[in-house]
Amino acid sequence: MPSLMVDFAKEKERGYQRIFSRSPVLSSVSAQWNDLLIAYDNFVPGQTPDVCIKQHGIMIFIDLPTPVKAERAIDGKLRRERVLQGDLVIVPANAWHRAGWDIAGGAILLGLQTKEFLRTVDETIECDRIQLIPHFATPDPLVHQIGLALKQTLENPGKVGRLYAQTMTTTLMVHLLQHYCAQQLVLPTYSTGLSKLKLQRVIDYINAHLDRDLSLHELAAVVQISSHYFVQLFKRSTGITPHQYVIQCRIERAKQLLMKREATIADVARIVGFVDQSHFHRHFKRLVGITPKTFLQQINSSSLL
Repeated sequence: MPSLMVDFAKEKERGYQRIFSRSPVLSSVSAQWNDLLIAYDNFVPGQTPDVCIKQHGIMIFIDLPTPVKAERAIDGKLRRERVLQGDLVIVPANAWHRAGWDIAGGAILLGLQTKEFLRTVDETIECDRIQLIPHFATPDPLVHQIGLALKQTLENPGKVGRLYAQTMTTTLMVHLLQHYCAQQLVLPTYSTGLSKLKLQRVIDYINAHLDRDLSLHELAAVVQISSHYFVQLFKRSTGITPHQYVIQCRIERAKQLLMKREATIADVARIVGFVDQSHFHRHFKRLVGITPKTFLQQINSSSLL
C-alpha cells in the first residue's frame, strides 16, 4: 500500500476515504459541525496503509463484541496487541501510523487540531511545551464513556447538538492533557464562578442567539477565556452546563411565544432553535412536565374563563 499524508481539517471525509476507501458510518461532517472532526465506523478485518495525519488521532473502541488481535505501528514502534472494549489509541499529529486487525468492530475516531488541543485550557500555551505521547491500546473508562456520548451525538445530531459534542470533546482534551502528555498539566479548580458582569454578558448573548446552533467556542469567546475554564466557571455560576442552560432558555422562550398564541408549535420550535418538533416536544415535556400541545390547550382554556 502507498503511504499517505492526510489533513482532515482540509480534506474532511475525503481524507477518510483515502485511508479506508469508504466514508464513515457517522461523522461530524454529515451533522454539519464544521469545527469538529469526529467519526464513527464499523471496521471489517483488514489493514490501513502507512498514514501521517496533521491532527492528533484518537481512536476509542466502543463496539468490540470480542477481543481483537491487532498489529500496530506508531512512529516507528511496532506492537502486536489485544484490543478490548473501552481501549483507546493515541497517535500524535505528524506521526506515522498503520494497523491491521482480525475481527470486525466499531470505534469513534477524532482528529484534534494541535493548536485547539492546547488552547482548550490556556490561550498562551506554546505548542512546543506540551507533547502528546503515542499510546497503543490502553483501557480508560472515562474516555470510553466520552466515546459512547460522542456516538450518541452523531446518531442524533439534532437532539443532542453541537454544543454538547464540543463539551464532550473539551472534556476529552483536558483529560489527555492531564494524563497522556510527556509534561502533564496540573489544572487549577475554582470555587467561584464567572463574575456577575461576565455571566450576564453570556446570558444576554445566549438569549439573543437562541435560534442559532450555538458553539462552546463562541460562548467562551464572549468572556475571552478558554473553553475548559468557561464550562467550569459557568457551571459554578449556574449549577448546570452551558448546553443544559441553552436548552432551558429555549424552553422559557418557547413558553412565552406559546402564551402569545401567535405561532404554531412547529413555528415556535424553529424560532427557539430546535431542529425539529419532536426534539422540542421531548425537552419541553422533560422541563415543563407537559407537552407543548397540552400547555397551549391550558392557555386557551384559561383565556375562556
